[in-house]
Amino acid sequence: MGYKNITFPSNTTFLVTGGAGFIGSNLCEAILDMGYIVRCLDDLSTGRQEYVDMFINHPNYTFMRGDIRNLDTCLYATKGVDCILHHAAWGSVPRSIELPLLYEEINIRGTLNMMEAARQNGVNKFVYASSSSVYGDNPMLPKKEGQEGELLSPYALTKRVNEEYGKLYTELYGLDTYGLRYFNVFGRRQDPEGAYAAVIPKYIRQLMRDERPTINGDGKQSRDFTYVDNVIEANLRACQAPHVSAGQVFNVACGGREYLIEIYYMLCIALGKYIEPIFGPERAGDIRHSSADISKARELLGYEPEYDFAKGLDIAIDWYKANL
Repeated sequence: MGYKNITFPSNTTFLVTGGAGFIGSNLCEAILDMGYIVRCLDDLSTGRQEYVDMFINHPNYTFMRGDIRNLDTCLYATKGVDCILHHAAWGSVPRSIELPLLYEEINIRGTLNMMEAARQNGVNKFVYASSSSVYGDNPMLPKKEGQEGELLSPYALTKRVNEEYGKLYTELYGLDTYGLRYFNVFGRRQDPEGAYAAVIPKYIRQLMRDERPTINGDGKQSRDFTYVDNVIEANLRACQAPHVSAGQVFNVACGGREYLIEIYYMLCIALGKYIEPIFGPERAGDIRHSSADISKARELLGYEPEYDFAKGLDIAIDWYKANL
């Protein structure tokens, strides 16, 4: 179970773009712990220096500060790389509505630069972060690959375009690409600050400070929250997937469904806080309910999430208690 039993040839080199971010830094840590070589590319626009510094003295870790919007940077970073785990992007649906041009530059052109650099430098596997937001307004549950709706934000559009480029790069150029549609990833190192912070770390920090958190909407929205170690497993299994699975997209989740208001009260109990939340307006571009069908990832990638929501939440709470 999990990613710790996955093996690669010795001296396998991974490039993690966005490796100074939440998911990227966890990928770097896991790969280093497994004994392989990690090259991290990040411009630190949303990543954090401390998530570089924690590995900087590791003999198998190299940090490269650079912007994926620069093709020469991408070409340099991908030389001699076996597998790329592409997580350099700007997240947040609401922020993309405010800054659509920036999202196009980073998430679309930046990803295309990385795919082209991977093609030119003969990289074996290109695994990239997509998003459950590509399902748009399709109300069907669970969400299943091939049953997408109308997109609701520029962020969702950038991820859909990435998927189409991934498919083309496999079909036209033979680059093995694998798109991972993440469903509400949470866990250690996820940023609790800022207007666009994810709900779990944000609620935890506010409750620990005896503040009243604001829940967008009525709290009856549901999500398939996915612990970060499940995402690590999906990335590494995609790096071992056969060529027949390339050019496709896969849901990465637990296959469950949690309601925001119930999560909030779970956090209150776990932290010993009894604070009633404030209910604010719904966020633009958000979907009401989300739950994933993960059968395709199970079948073609061998993905089997080790951490259900409750187990992952307990670990995340302990981490935030120790680190906030």
